[in-house]
Amino acid sequence: MNNRTIIQALAVVTLMTGMASCSNTKYLPAGESLYTGARVEVEGPTLRKKERKVLKTDLEALTRPRPNRKMLGMRIRLLAYNLAGNPKKETSLRGKLKYKFGEPPVLLSNVALQKNADILANTLDNRGYFRSTVTADTVVKRRKATAIYKVKAGQQYTIDTVRFEVDSSSFIGSSVLSTEPRSLLKRGRPFNLEMIKDERTRIDAALKENGFYFFSPDFLLIDVDSTIGDHKVNMYVMLKQATPQNAKELFTIKDVYLYTNFRLNAGGDDTTKKNATFYNGFYVYDRQKRYKPRLFLQAMQFDQGDVYNREAHNLSLNRLVTMGVFKFVKNRFEVAPGPFSQLNAFYYLTPYPKKSLRMEVTGTTKSNNLAGGQVTLAWRNRNTFRAGELFTVSASGGAEVQYSAALKGYNVYRGGLEASMSFPRFLIPFVQIDKKGGYVPKTTVTLAYDLLNKQKLYTMNSFRFSYGYSWKETLKKEHTFNPIAINYVQPMYVSPEYQAGADTSENLRKVIEKQFILGTNYNWTYNGLAEGKNINALYFSGTVDVAGNAAGLIKGGGNPNNPSKIFGKEFSQFLKAEGDFRVYRRAGDNSTWANRIIMGVGYPYGNSRELPYVKQFFIGGNNSLRAFRTRALGPGTYIGNDSLIADQSGDIKLELNTEFRTKIYSIFNAAAFVDAGNIWLYRDNPNKPGATFSKNWYKELAVGAGIGLRVDVSILILRLDVAFPLRKPWLPEGERWVIDKIALGNSTWRRENLVFNIAIGYPF
Repeated sequence: MNNRTIIQALAVVTLMTGMASCSNTKYLPAGESLYTGARVEVEGPTLRKKERKVLKTDLEALTRPRPNRKMLGMRIRLLAYNLAGNPKKETSLRGKLKYKFGEPPVLLSNVALQKNADILANTLDNRGYFRSTVTADTVVKRRKATAIYKVKAGQQYTIDTVRFEVDSSSFIGSSVLSTEPRSLLKRGRPFNLEMIKDERTRIDAALKENGFYFFSPDFLLIDVDSTIGDHKVNMYVMLKQATPQNAKELFTIKDVYLYTNFRLNAGGDDTTKKNATFYNGFYVYDRQKRYKPRLFLQAMQFDQGDVYNREAHNLSLNRLVTMGVFKFVKNRFEVAPGPFSQLNAFYYLTPYPKKSLRMEVTGTTKSNNLAGGQVTLAWRNRNTFRAGELFTVSASGGAEVQYSAALKGYNVYRGGLEASMSFPRFLIPFVQIDKKGGYVPKTTVTLAYDLLNKQKLYTMNSFRFSYGYSWKETLKKEHTFNPIAINYVQPMYVSPEYQAGADTSENLRKVIEKQFILGTNYNWTYNGLAEGKNINALYFSGTVDVAGNAAGLIKGGGNPNNPSKIFGKEFSQFLKAEGDFRVYRRAGDNSTWANRIIMGVGYPYGNSRELPYVKQFFIGGNNSLRAFRTRALGPGTYIGNDSLIADQSGDIKLELNTEFRTKIYSIFNAAAFVDAGNIWLYRDNPNKPGATFSKNWYKELAVGAGIGLRVDVSILILRLDVAFPLRKPWLPEGERWVIDKIALGNSTWRRENLVFNIAIGYPF
């Protein structure tokens, strides 16, 4: 893109911005001005620069109303509202433009200056800036108005002394005193009303963990004395005189009742203990004997006589929910009859249907010119052996059809059958583990068969078996460990055409080679998005995959030219590690900046010169580098010339993605992105020059960019991306950047460079 083009583009943007600005003020009522926002000017003799900046940002966020929203520096919604005129029907095109997409002007007359000033002054007091003043005024220029709030902040008061003035001889008083070392109120900290509220909540939470079921933060009084001078305050933590007696009492658990077939419209509780099974301290009401009582043993965190605590309360509920057996779970506590401070706990469990059949249909289109779909039919049997087990059998079939003229006829057909049994506990021979926390661990055994037919090329079948464990520490942290993971892949049929190519091409030969993997793998995931969307969050998923160690110890070392065998089959040996790290940052009320880096390294040894094909890394496609076709990039600077298959694979991977996402209107969202990365081989391969990882790896990165449209209808997100290369690593060094060759108006360039991706869900 030359300088002249850039200047022309800037001129067009400037002209559009000016036209939009004039249009927005043209339609204002007589005597009115368009409100463009507030500016807070903060002064204070003791304020530091950082402190002043924080105050300014926080106070500006409190002013109301909000001005009209901007998109690309222009008030597009306001412009649409004005240009739509006065449509007769809201359902007409102009009506939808005005009332659905458009936004009426925010006028200066809508701004309550004094009310805003009072709110700012009150906020300053709450933060300890006593004796501050706030004045308000407006500046109007060309019918555009800005509200100016001038703040003169007094010196911020700090905490001098904190005293817990409670009766230490009572249960409640000694318990409150025990929380003092962890108090948020510390000498020297600035006075802040929010911190006082947080302190009351903190003390309440600590008391709830120690039996005070009926306590509330409202029963705490934190008195503040600001008359001691030198801009300091003393604080006194006390119990209110009106605190009810039951809030001062420590409660223990008397009886625990579980109703295993609760209906929402059911009548009263059946508390006749003769109708229940008493097991390990709790009563189970299960007339049809659907469940073995030991199912609830690891879920129930309360025993008879335990002091009530909120953590055990929440853990019990969470474990019953995550067991996967019950659709609805609720509970309540009530004071038990008698002279002691005791609670009875009641749990009401509504089960899922025992058996269910589910069908799932998906459609796909890929950047390697494949389009098709898949149907999966899954049958589930919950509570198989009456202890929460889940038995699942699923069958799937699908097809992908090539629509590229160059590869016409090489369609893909796939099918599979999988059976799995999941147990809601750790099953470890000769060992019993009681996993703590709010989530039930699972042991899963899986056996599967997959069939892949690439028409006119080859047919592969594979067998999979795994035995492993999964458990969650918290809502965000999850572990998966498969001590046994076996995968056996072999060709059933290879066409003469493909075999002829494989005889001369190692790349084609590798795709159809037999693979016998006896491995172990572990994955740890931290998902900051588990708390919700549109938040600042981190995500990390790390996987370690090891294969062939035990077999190698049994059969001895081997090498690619003379591999060791077990059960008469050559087995793979490798170490593989991969990390996926993502950062999500809010960039406004309806915008997010998402970033991802993937790093993967495979070390083949012993029998293996490279990782087995099913374990290698691939790059490119609609969830990777979107400017390059699926699996068509790399490794390194190598460019494949096999006409039968375009898949390229490697032992090392680096991928970087950044994407800005913003809402356009209603269910429509837009994105702009840049992707970079490549794959490499760990060892030299004479048949793939330039494919090996070297110190010049950074010179071999591919780079692409593009824009996208997302349709978010809650249950799914339909995504359309269009991208093009900015850097092509297979070109001679010095010619790899191709930014200056972008020619959107050239049909040949578009055909060779534009890549369209249609997918469901975000790429990351």
